[in-house]
Amino acid sequence: MDLETLTQAMHAFVDSKGWTDADSPKPQSQRNLAISLVLEAGEVLELFQWSDACEDTDALRDELADVMLYLLQLASYSGIDLGEAVMAKLDKNYQREWPHSADAE
Repeated sequence: MDLETLTQAMHAFVDSKGWTDADSPKPQSQRNLAISLVLEAGEVLELFQWSDACEDTDALRDELADVMLYLLQLASYSGIDLGEAVMAKLDKNYQREWPHSADAE
């Protein structure tokens, strides 16, 4: 599934909950979305607390989906084409020199 389809589905859901309304108790600002994104990423990390592997694949799937939904929403509200941003960042990363050992910076 492409990012545009996912973004449209995310917007349809958010609109259906009234979260884009002026009087929404959950205003969809960049700040609020960034906070929510980090909180959801923390929930992914929590699944690995005290273990090297997540034993609950369904919970991991749900939390990763939450992270992606907030990421899509933050990118959309910020006017960022996430697909283009990923490709541009990969291009930058190809140009970087990466340390080969754990003690190198």
